[in-house]
Amino acid sequence: MTPIPARPGALATLDGMEYVSALVPPVVMAVFFTGLIVTIVKTQGGANKAKEDAVVDAVLARAEHARQTHRDTEA
Repeated sequence: MTPIPARPGALATLDGMEYVSALVPPVVMAVFFTGLIVTIVKTQGGANKAKEDAVVDAVLARAEHARQTHRDTEA
């Protein structure tokens, strides 16, 4: 395709399908980014949050108990 000669003081222009090929990548990235954000937001909180918090609390309690037991045996 031959480029359109630019007129002095005129903006560059694109022909028909060049607009589509120029806009498709950013539109596709925007759609996927929106889907990613929606997925992240949906997986935060809810029933899973309580389960995850319980697991973390159990691990922290176990680590604290092990630390106290180790400290008591040294003293």
